[in-house]
Amino acid sequence: MSNKILLTELNKELNIVYRYLLSKGVPHLDAEDAVQEAAYKYLKYSDSIKTPYVRSWLIRVALNYYYDQYRKNKKYILNVDNMLIEEESTELPELILMMKERIEELNKHLLKLRPLYVELILLKYHSELSYDEIAEILGISNSSIKTNLFRARKKLLKLYKEGDYGRE
Repeated sequence: MSNKILLTELNKELNIVYRYLLSKGVPHLDAEDAVQEAAYKYLKYSDSIKTPYVRSWLIRVALNYYYDQYRKNKKYILNVDNMLIEEESTELPELILMMKERIEELNKHLLKLRPLYVELILLKYHSELSYDEIAEILGISNSSIKTNLFRARKKLLKLYKEGDYGRE
């Protein structure tokens, strides 16, 4: 009976991890593969995992698997939600086109950043998580989160400025 409860809880956590990966812009099939790998590793190493940190452990394993696949296949895809465009559907077509261009430009600049920086920016500003929540997910200290997030913002701003100078 306790084995059924354990598997039910694991299934709930894996669904949360899957939705998180999709919200980060991971394609559906890649997210499924990453969650499956995380489940396999959890079942294999469940004795050594601290129970209060199961979700953050699963997220970390799934993300690491996805990043490893990226390095192998060089197909890391970031999609910033087009929700803003959908919400503003009553706007003029020119504004919608401008927003799409801005999103494409942001994606292009995000691809130039280190994976940790991209992850921090998406967790903080896209998922709107607190520093404590990010620290729990990534398993690093708050001060490290703040420092790396500052560097990520600085680098992203630099990339935007370089992009603007390239047009003139």
